[in-house]
Amino acid sequence: MARILLGVTGSIAACRAADLASQLTKAGHRVTCILTRGGKEFITPLTLQTLSRSPVIEDLFAEKNGWQPGHIQLADEADLLLIAPASANILAALAGGFAHDALSAIALATRAPILIAPAMNGKMWTHPATVRNVETLRSWGARFVEPAEGLLACGYEGVGRLAEVTDILAAVESLLKESEKG
Repeated sequence: MARILLGVTGSIAACRAADLASQLTKAGHRVTCILTRGGKEFITPLTLQTLSRSPVIEDLFAEKNGWQPGHIQLADEADLLLIAPASANILAALAGGFAHDALSAIALATRAPILIAPAMNGKMWTHPATVRNVETLRSWGARFVEPAEGLLACGYEGVGRLAEVTDILAAVESLLKESEKG
């Protein structure tokens, strides 16, 4: 099966990344979670490590094994980089080409397909800066699983909820099949 890197960013929807990690692992994929500092505010590394059966990458500068930078090795070995949930912050970092943490550095270095499932307040999602960042990432080939509508954690009703896990999993499988053919 595929080598999937699962980026988890600072969003209340980070708790659903546990289900994603579990489902992807059960499907036979090798999953490595990359947890941002903001993501750690919502879910623990131990949860993701247990469900993915793999160490969690938390710090770009914690690499101590071997001569090759671990984030470059992960980027090279990946079949897919899935970022779910993706915050407005990570969208801006990726569109700006920043590599200020492990997730953004891996995203910049990988040539694997990138699938992004955003989750944020609806006003943030529709802000012109976010719209521009999404357009930029799409123009570079990133794919998106659009956020869903409904009651948001902030109390607003509207677009911005993380897509259903089943929809994200379907998009992963579709993109992996597409990559096999290409």
